[in-house]
Amino acid sequence: MTHAVPSRRHTIAADLRTQISTGNLKAGKRLPSETPLAAHYKVSTPTLRNALALLQAERLIEKVHGKGNFIRSPLHRITYAGGGRTPFDPTLQVSIRTTNLRARGHLRALLRISSNSPLTEFLCITHEGKSPHSLARIYVPRDLAPAVQLGSSGWPQRAEPIAAKIRETVTARLPTQEEATTLRISSTLAVLAITSVATDATSRVVEAALLVLPGDRANAVFTTHRTTEERETEG
Repeated sequence: MTHAVPSRRHTIAADLRTQISTGNLKAGKRLPSETPLAAHYKVSTPTLRNALALLQAERLIEKVHGKGNFIRSPLHRITYAGGGRTPFDPTLQVSIRTTNLRARGHLRALLRISSNSPLTEFLCITHEGKSPHSLARIYVPRDLAPAVQLGSSGWPQRAEPIAAKIRETVTARLPTQEEATTLRISSTLAVLAITSVATDATSRVVEAALLVLPGDRANAVFTTHRTTEERETEG
């Protein structure tokens, strides 16, 4: 029986992976620069970069532009609860940027409003230490935006929720280039994309949220509450 011989990039990645798992390379430590590291393994720089790319895709190391490759801390997983709109976790920090804009394209359709209707966008990025963890874009009609404030969790929310219904669509896909750059993830790492649309009692869309959660650090949990009629029908 013929056994495939591991490529040099896989051999290098396996060696570094072992050093990380055994603690020889500790979280936060910067790896040697690519040229001396390639010389250590007696390979070309492109081959070494291919090996590092494997570990970057596994989120074991992180490449920081202009500084080098660093060993990542163990990934902290968060749970998104259906209907909760945002992945709350007190161990994560949240940064928020607010922008006023006009509804166009998919936003017009998502919020079921006319083109150029005024909106407020809340761009929320969670951080674990210095590393971005997840992102969300929350869109609110401008006339409702003043009632939105930062809650105890750090996320935008209303003191008195007005949503009567929340509809969510969950998709697994590859990240856009902007998402990969913002979250510092590989463009080959699947993300959990959640589109949440909240409507009030009059069926007006009062909020739309677009969440992006990297697949290596997120769980989505949805709980269904059965009605009395459904239980009686089965009985």
